[in-house]
Amino acid sequence: MTSTSLPNSLIATLPGSSYTDPEIFAQEQEHIFETMWFCAARASDLAKPGAFRTVDVGRESILVTRARDNSVRAYFNVCRHRGARICTEQSGEVKRAFQCPYHAWTYDLNGKLVAAPNLTKMPDVGRTEYGLVSVAVREWLGYVWVCLSENPPSFEADVIGDVVSRLGDAEAIERYDIAALSVGKRIVYDVKANWKLIIENFMECYHCATIHPELTEVLPEFADGFAAQYYVGHGAEFGAEVQGFTVDGSEGLDRIPGVAEDQDRRYYAITVRPQVFINLVPDHVIFHRMYPVAVDRTIVECDWLYLPDVVESGRDVSRSVELFDRVNRQDFDACERTQPAMNSRMYAKGGVLVPSEHHIGAFHDWVHERLGTQQSQ
Repeated sequence: MTSTSLPNSLIATLPGSSYTDPEIFAQEQEHIFETMWFCAARASDLAKPGAFRTVDVGRESILVTRARDNSVRAYFNVCRHRGARICTEQSGEVKRAFQCPYHAWTYDLNGKLVAAPNLTKMPDVGRTEYGLVSVAVREWLGYVWVCLSENPPSFEADVIGDVVSRLGDAEAIERYDIAALSVGKRIVYDVKANWKLIIENFMECYHCATIHPELTEVLPEFADGFAAQYYVGHGAEFGAEVQGFTVDGSEGLDRIPGVAEDQDRRYYAITVRPQVFINLVPDHVIFHRMYPVAVDRTIVECDWLYLPDVVESGRDVSRSVELFDRVNRQDFDACERTQPAMNSRMYAKGGVLVPSEHHIGAFHDWVHERLGTQQSQ
């Protein structure tokens, strides 16, 4: 069935190969993840100079660290001598410098080459020229974003622009003061599904009445199938008897002071392309980062963020964590059930989107645009 033969109520999805073809995934790594701003880590994970985290961005390993002046730096995790990985651990801390475990080339926190065996006998080797190769880095919302492109796109247009297109203005998210919140819980999910299936799932709520009973109890309008992201500036309202965004609808925790009155008792969901989901409720923020590692496997790291006093005092956050942890597991199970069928001859030309999912078509158009391909007609 081609898109031209569909009834007006339906539009075509991407073909099945878009979710299973390693060559397409390689193109996505090159043209999406390696050229756009990519959310790498929570800034608080780099608490002091020398703290580091390694992150796979597209096909590259990136080393993110904090320098002596407390600025965040990011480098290709590749020794300039023979190409060995500088750091093999996912996270850790060094005192003064990074040392390659192969030939002991040593780089300070600013990426400069400061030592190597017999380096003094090679005065023509530039310490900066042969230092670690840096990548562009920004801090926003308390997270570190990196871009591997030699000419990074506008952070304001691409990243903040995605938030504005969803909420209507940047001030709406700034009221939650996300950078000042503390991580109350972090859960890492290993999802055996293509990254696009996860994004498509997050963007729509046609499935909510089927697989999210706890969520639709708290947000009754989701049972109608229209997700919050279907509307610009709309936040789904809590049910009349619901006290907080918790698994049983019971009272939540301390409200974030800056949240406006018209944002109270509402849930907002935002997709920041290519790999971030942000969920806003009055007393906490749920921040997802996706790390696509294979055409059929995606690591999702999810932070539950609360006011610092809530976390430091040891308050029980389990009821709010459990609600979205259940939602995540229900969603990821659905994505994992979908992934195998992407190889089916029945899905070679893809599926269809109903009216409450039509906005996903814009995401598909964006994928085609990034890859320089066209949707088949």
